[in-house]
Amino acid sequence: MTWEKISVNLIFYMVNDVDKGISTKAYLLERLRANRNTLISGEVLAKELAVSRVAVWKAVQVLKKVGYSVAVEEGGYRLAGNEEDFLYPWEFGDREKFFRYWVSTDSTMNRAKELAQKESPSGTVIAAETQTAGRGRNGRIWVSNPGGLFFTLLVRPGCTVREYFFYIMAVHIAVAGTISALCGKEARLRWPNDVYIGDKKIGGILSEFHGEGDCVTWLNLGVGVNINNRTLTPESVSCLDLLGHPLSRKAVLVQFLENLARIQKSAPTPGELTKEWNRNALGRGRQVLIIPGNHVRRGVSRTDPAPGESRGRFWGIDPSGRGIIKTPAGIIRISPASASLYFVK
Repeated sequence: MTWEKISVNLIFYMVNDVDKGISTKAYLLERLRANRNTLISGEVLAKELAVSRVAVWKAVQVLKKVGYSVAVEEGGYRLAGNEEDFLYPWEFGDREKFFRYWVSTDSTMNRAKELAQKESPSGTVIAAETQTAGRGRNGRIWVSNPGGLFFTLLVRPGCTVREYFFYIMAVHIAVAGTISALCGKEARLRWPNDVYIGDKKIGGILSEFHGEGDCVTWLNLGVGVNINNRTLTPESVSCLDLLGHPLSRKAVLVQFLENLARIQKSAPTPGELTKEWNRNALGRGRQVLIIPGNHVRRGVSRTDPAPGESRGRFWGIDPSGRGIIKTPAGIIRISPASASLYFVK
């Protein structure tokens, strides 16, 4: 099995499926940013867009209303002030039709599920400034403070249920690679769905899918990354903490999508992708405490496991996403839903 064989319906619009037409707002931003602090007349813009000057004026008013520093002066328009960090669909140019945006929503995963059920196309990205009920693994809460990057990618892979973890691995690797490249710090993959820098969590992913028979009809892949938001615990970190200055969330999202497309283009087999995941895994060879079920345990450091718990060494994952644990009794493989792992000293 290769990526090409199981992703016939996937993709990532940035390669082949781009509609070359862009909206008036997207074009205006492109032109104004290319000529910052230079007046461009409404007549020129209207002619270039083949729309009326009134249409240009209305688009400018929308941009101003949602926070852009567009100056309206005699003789035209210009973009003043510092570069803004927005995630509106028109920020993504000819990819605009694939983006959906909320200022605030309970969870981008919930909006993605609704869109999946309404036949939205593969490659749709659902982003939000904040989430009031952001979701983590096993029903846990993902705190979504302003300044973070929170989005869900909807894909229609057409793969079997047994193969869908291939996509989760690809997204996990793409998120870590993006953080490493833009923050200048090595990001590692913590099984089953987190991204760490050092011993601190900077991001995580979440998946949800719907299948008919043995076929996955849609797969939603949620991503949360601490970019410019305030982190609440000493166990977490943000890009702002690492860099000392804000980072463009749009740049992170675009880089992630490009990294994911690059993985797709290389068409790795599940075995090859698993090896790449394991090369970037956090804590391979370390002692772990295996706690059955999905209990949250803080400050695990004791030597002896409690009743029902066991110890072993974490050796990575297999192509199905199961954690490989070497115990005194032999090698065991555990699914993310069956147990939680905690690194211990």
